[in-house]
Amino acid sequence: MNGLAAELTEIDLIAAGSGSSGPECLICPPATLLAAARAKVGGRALALGAQDCHPAEKGAHTGDLSVPMLMDAGAGFVIVGHSERRADHGETDAMVKAKAEAVLAGGALPIICIGETLGEREAGDTLKVIATQMAGSVPGADPAGRIVIAYEPVWAIGTGLTPTSAQIAEVHAAIRGHLKEQFGAGGDDIRILYGGSLNPKNADEILAIADVDGGLIGGASLKAASFLSIVNSARALG
Repeated sequence: MNGLAAELTEIDLIAAGSGSSGPECLICPPATLLAAARAKVGGRALALGAQDCHPAEKGAHTGDLSVPMLMDAGAGFVIVGHSERRADHGETDAMVKAKAEAVLAGGALPIICIGETLGEREAGDTLKVIATQMAGSVPGADPAGRIVIAYEPVWAIGTGLTPTSAQIAEVHAAIRGHLKEQFGAGGDDIRILYGGSLNPKNADEILAIADVDGGLIGGASLKAASFLSIVNSARALG
């Protein structure tokens, strides 16, 4: 819940700095700025997405936004099941799955978020939580690799805390295993993003970890300079 029209200049700078080659770059502004961001990006390579959606295509759901509405405003991706949505709005795995299916049906790509709380981590239940969320949140079909998974250790978001490389590697390997079990060889082609206080200082280390295919970036995406620093880390890794 950040961003006013005056801050579209940051998206302009990101679009200019992300370039046409190297890592795929995506910004998910608040829905109020999607159409304006599309105009700002123009024909440049920066992609746009939305932060949430309603699972229905249309109807009497005052205040909600459907996938067709978001795509009409410029979104090609939609984040579903972000930890803050799960916590603030009580979204269940079943709701997240319904939203992901709606995104796929609408022709966009869902970024499906999963992750454990500090209590679950301390109880040693991380991999169990991940398995449960994967089973409940990921659609049963993945046509042509059209889903993205984002691992969010909830306890690391906005706290400055970051899991160790070994902890990140363990969870990403587990996610990859679940994807391969569900989708066979196609599970190797599904991108897994890391999203937990990823910033310019730790990007080199985290993005080099096996099965980390990119980042779901929060606070560091609010300013072009910090976001592009992470992009450059990804570009250096090839």
